[in-house]
Amino acid sequence: MGILQVKVYPAQVLRERAQEVKNIGEDTKSLIENMAQTMYAYKGIGLAAPQVDVSERVITFDVGEGLISLINPFILEEEGEEAFEEGCLSLPGIRTDVKRARKILVKGVEFDGKERELEVGGLLARTILHEVDHLDGVLIIDRVSAIRRRLLEGKIRKLRKRGEWGE
Repeated sequence: MGILQVKVYPAQVLRERAQEVKNIGEDTKSLIENMAQTMYAYKGIGLAAPQVDVSERVITFDVGEGLISLINPFILEEEGEEAFEEGCLSLPGIRTDVKRARKILVKGVEFDGKERELEVGGLLARTILHEVDHLDGVLIIDRVSAIRRRLLEGKIRKLRKRGEWGE
């Protein structure tokens, strides 16, 4: 498969809660490999399966510390809070401050079936939280004030009208 097409807002798959992966097999491994290739090709630091039109609870990310993928990730603990600017491959050209936990404990399964827990902070925590949001149908525009969201939606309309929004 290789590089997949990234779905952009308002694609319906981005608004749905992704399904738990029941059987981890070659299809899941192939999906993870293709998601990683896609993430790097689009110059992203994280990608969730719904962004490539697969409604499964799979995320992949690399913030400069190497590629990590988690299946059925679950946030066990969150600590602190900070706002920081985020972008999203499914919202091209949109950047906005989002409040998220500073530190998290996440549990998931790797493609070899082994459970993994990660206690992380900073950009890695933010990236995981962003991607887990995608699995729940939540976008960064949902994490801002109503006024800010209206401004961002106006910008999206302008980008679409000018043909600068991927469909």
